[in-house]
Amino acid sequence: MKLPELRGILQYVTRFRDKIFVIAIDGEILASDNFPNILLDIAVLRSLNIKVVLVHGAGSQIERTAVEHDIAISNSDGSGVVDAQTLQLSINVAIRLTNEIMEGLTQVDLRAAYANCIIAHPAGIIGGIDYQFSGKVEKVDTRCLELFLREQIVPVIPPLGFDGEGRTFRVNSDLVALEVASALHAAKLIFLSTHDGLVLDGQRIGQLVAAEVEEVLKKQRNQLTPNLASKLEHAAEASQYGIPRVHLLNGTINEALLAEIFSNGGIGTMIYSNEYEQIRRVYKKDVRAVISLIQQSIRNEELLRRTRAEILADIDDYWVLEIDRHIVGCVAMYPYPEQKIAELACLYVSRSTENQGLGRKLMSFVETLAKQRGFNRLFALSTQAFVYLQQKGGFMEADADILPPERRVKYEASGRNSRILVKNLTPEPLTKSILTSLHSS
Repeated sequence: MKLPELRGILQYVTRFRDKIFVIAIDGEILASDNFPNILLDIAVLRSLNIKVVLVHGAGSQIERTAVEHDIAISNSDGSGVVDAQTLQLSINVAIRLTNEIMEGLTQVDLRAAYANCIIAHPAGIIGGIDYQFSGKVEKVDTRCLELFLREQIVPVIPPLGFDGEGRTFRVNSDLVALEVASALHAAKLIFLSTHDGLVLDGQRIGQLVAAEVEEVLKKQRNQLTPNLASKLEHAAEASQYGIPRVHLLNGTINEALLAEIFSNGGIGTMIYSNEYEQIRRVYKKDVRAVISLIQQSIRNEELLRRTRAEILADIDDYWVLEIDRHIVGCVAMYPYPEQKIAELACLYVSRSTENQGLGRKLMSFVETLAKQRGFNRLFALSTQAFVYLQQKGGFMEADADILPPERRVKYEASGRNSRILVKNLTPEPLTKSILTSLHSS
């Protein structure tokens, strides 16, 4: 591991120390080849004084056992009608899985205990249908869980609940995880399933505000599997319960848990309820981080070299994009008020957060800023990213006549032979003189 990567991880370690993470593991993941690696990752979290509570599912094992024993079941994941026969099978399978998880935790030198902490009541009659032994969480016994956590014991919670009369109910594990995370004021709720987070139109969505999740569920539910939709629903609800971060990860990927927790971009989908991502002005203390961020791009001759003194001299023109208080992108907007034009410059997003739309977000920010300041046009100079600026930013290629005189002098002296691109910011058509200077893109 490189030293800068280790430093980045250490920043998270201090922030998460003594915090509670609730990790919900689907039955399919418990049966995967990667599950032993997940247990090792949990051991790493515990070694960093992060408190872990495990909630597990059992749906896939219930289905498989039902087929093996020729048992007709009414529902496997606890979200529908659970009859007496399905309940008994669910109890047998869930308790066996709980025991297997505790055995696995013992193998990685962690103490674990079965936590009988879910107080439930019947789901009741929904839409005129009696859900029988399907349950809802009435209360979480936090005193029990806090006792385990104080003694450095990992609580393991099956998808079962009990009422005051000792009756057992099958409860959906996503719901159990949400209720436990809420009751314990957990810092993170993490769902491990076979999904790579939320993927729409072939692209993984790295981060979403809870309100955006509700919009996805409303408009694109038909693209989602029931399992993924369930996790998104509970993630959106988690924000209302005060849980700041919910993560959806593919539990079949080795080290997915650590990669998601200890990196800016992550490898799954994170749903957040408070300020997580922001674009702000550069402060003097940020300049070193900005230079470090763009260093490789400068070596690749993608960006023009900038010294600390040069950035400080124009510091009011620079902006950074932060994710979870880490700088992952930057951009500059140099104004030329006499010509009512501004330059989009120093646009860069770290490799770890590529393909998440952050570059477009920075471009959109500069465009809005330029409009607010009364500029009619935006131009950019690029040696290698001109196609990106055209396709994602709506820029068109132009010749040097578009540049303000002082900027044209610098452009010709640089010898970089950058492509010149321009974007009109006003609703009116470009003037005739501007049009004649544009090349077809």
